[in-house]
Amino acid sequence: MIKKNFISTLIFLCFVSVILKAQTTFPVNDVNDDRNGHYVFFNSTIHIDYQTVIEKAVLVIKNGKIISTLPSFNSSDHNGAVKIDLQGKHIYPSFIDLYSSFGLPEIKRSTSRFRDHPQMQSNKVGPYAWNQAIHPESNTTEIFKIDNKSSEELRKLGFGTVLTHLPDGIMRGTGLLVTLNDEKENLSIIQSKISSHLSFDKGSSTQDYPSSLMGSIALIRQTYLDADWYKKYGFKEQTNLSLNEINANKNLPQIFEVNNKLNAIRADKIGDEFGIQYIIKGAGDEYQRIEEIKATNSSFIIPVNYPQPFDVEDPQDAENVTLEELKHWEMAPANLGLLAQKGINFSITSAGLKTKTDFLSNIRKAILYGLDEKMALKSLTFTPAQLLKEENKLGSLKTGMIANFIIS
Repeated sequence: MIKKNFISTLIFLCFVSVILKAQTTFPVNDVNDDRNGHYVFFNSTIHIDYQTVIEKAVLVIKNGKIISTLPSFNSSDHNGAVKIDLQGKHIYPSFIDLYSSFGLPEIKRSTSRFRDHPQMQSNKVGPYAWNQAIHPESNTTEIFKIDNKSSEELRKLGFGTVLTHLPDGIMRGTGLLVTLNDEKENLSIIQSKISSHLSFDKGSSTQDYPSSLMGSIALIRQTYLDADWYKKYGFKEQTNLSLNEINANKNLPQIFEVNNKLNAIRADKIGDEFGIQYIIKGAGDEYQRIEEIKATNSSFIIPVNYPQPFDVEDPQDAENVTLEELKHWEMAPANLGLLAQKGINFSITSAGLKTKTDFLSNIRKAILYGLDEKMALKSLTFTPAQLLKEENKLGSLKTGMIANFIIS
């Protein structure tokens, strides 16, 4: 059973995100230390996963992987290891965030509101899609750079791993799974090209089309039809790297960002038409169409960026606040609990928070509004790993898995 005060009093005394022992391929401007990382954490309560707990247990890690989780400790079995007495503290799998732009450049959108003429053609040079908002060939790995400040900020929230991608365009390219260990990029990457990303927002594209939601939907559908044609016949007639990438990445988890519950349903209908089950990054208002959301059979990535209280001190300002807005302010913290009650699979993201430090307090609020604590831990650990098909590496503390955990 999860410790009752897990979320309410989470204080990080130590965070460990270690990397696998590997051949040195970069020059070291110092004395090179090749000692193996062998650690024994004993006298602790280990939460193997969201539902399995071992009291007064021992966690053994070596070379970045979990060697064992034991109910007892024999010092002679681990000669040469660094031994750390945790004095009854708890060890959990670190959290995984599936919606992040960690380590990626800021998106530069056009500041020009008026042009002398419409832009009908793409400005991107090469054998790519005809529309700038369609760039499934974009590879996050090629532009990823470690951001130590953001890494530390996320670790303080309990995250040890993030899925990062550049949230720009309608077909946005592939995502990258990384650990938050402040090492070089080549030592932080767990898996490149691990996911494919989409949205209805054309992003920084300066091309006139699409200019509406209807246009975005039409463009996605047409692109899928083009990709199917290219796979069957078109590759014999021409080279199109964008269509080729859509087909090459078809079996990756497909993550579709939407900005409200109705667009979540619309995205699912597109997926149904083309035989794709999207993972939908929602907007936190799914409870408002809970039956339709359930019927999508989609898994969701849910933010906890609840609306702020309205300033209604001025009566005129108060009149401008709608009943719908007030009701959402009241109900938003209950969203996760209601999704769980309906059996809808979801993970939780810190995306959209203006102040990242609000993340844990907002999780606590969701628990007060009905989210079960075990479900909270599951949605932060096991579920995101499972959605990426990486549950054999992350999300639990089992033998052979990556040693990525928090001590509280």
